[in-house]
Amino acid sequence: MTSNPIPRLGFGTYGRRGPEGVDAMLTALETGYRHLDTAQDYENETEVGQAVARSGLPRESIFVTTKIAPRHYPRGSLLPSLRESLDKLSLDQVDLTLLHWPSPNDEVPLAHYVEQLAEARSSRLSRLIGVSNFTIDLLEQTIAMLGKDAIANNQFELNPHMQNKRLADFCQSKGILVTCYLPIAHGTLGDDPILQDIARSHDATVAQIAIAFELAKGYAAIPTSGKPERIRENYAASKIVLTPQQIASIATLDQGKRRIDPEWGPKWD
Repeated sequence: MTSNPIPRLGFGTYGRRGPEGVDAMLTALETGYRHLDTAQDYENETEVGQAVARSGLPRESIFVTTKIAPRHYPRGSLLPSLRESLDKLSLDQVDLTLLHWPSPNDEVPLAHYVEQLAEARSSRLSRLIGVSNFTIDLLEQTIAMLGKDAIANNQFELNPHMQNKRLADFCQSKGILVTCYLPIAHGTLGDDPILQDIARSHDATVAQIAIAFELAKGYAAIPTSGKPERIRENYAASKIVLTPQQIASIATLDQGKRRIDPEWGPKWD
């Protein structure tokens, strides 16, 4: 997809619930974020809808992503669950619908839920469709079913200590935007001396450098925080321009350190 409309810096909404969650989302939108990323399993689609409504921004200027929970993968379940999500969001359409995970332990055949995902787009419930936590093998199967341009996005864990390079390179080779979740690794990158040095050279934080690296690689990133100053700080990372040497240095920091790895998850690349 040559002109992918997904904003490259989004606001992750995991853990942002209740009035405080709405306030964090409103702060993000006031700061300049134009992408809110939610999921059925976050149990905060209602709050996301409230933030969109209260922001005063035109609906078309806010990109909203939600993710279908695997319990809704059996045939006949996915679209009704998406309509319920739309009701909670108070929206007629989401901009991007993702499959949150491959079916745990392959309980539901891939074709059953991939075909329903395609129907979500053809029925205009979702403008774009994509996946999350899909491996190269699963992506190849999905592309074979839906066609090479159907999948707009694959969202998976990616940060300087978990770079998932084979998967990221495969996605980019197929025109599938990579969205990095845990882009600052739960704030655990701060002790990395190389990241510290680069951060000092830009008068920035290590978290900002991690986000700047991901954006420089052509990925999207969805950091989150409940603190206004941190929300603004993460957004400011989009203004940082790393040198080619700094990008190359960060590329050497991969530890393959996966933090989200459920027993029922896929066989990672």
